[in-house]
Amino acid sequence: QVQLVESGGGLVQAGGSLRLSCAASGRVDSVNDMGWYRQAQRELVAIITSDGLTNYADSVKGRFTISRENGKNTVYLQMNSLKPEDTAVYYCNVQIGYRDFWGQGTQVTVSS
Repeated sequence: QVQLVESGGGLVQAGGSLRLSCAASGRVDSVNDMGWYRQAQRELVAIITSDGLTNYADSVKGRFTISRENGKNTVYLQMNSLKPEDTAVYYCNVQIGYRDFWGQGTQVTVSS
């Protein structure tokens, strides 16, 4: 079994910052891509490969940064210059072997 635990969401004013974390535990091996999605827009926000290559949605480029700590099986999303349109439930996704695993979701609310 694999569990993903997210943390770091909350309420912030426009222009502020938040950092999301997602830690995988359990039978974790062969971790491949790790990424963040958000529900409101049903979009991929950012993804990072096992080699550290990254890709971002156009709407967050230059504001969000994805990173990972392989030794801790953890992926992060640093979100700066937040906008009200970034408000959503954010889900982490981790590919282990040929399977996808999802976090429980964390609410991010940006007030104007």
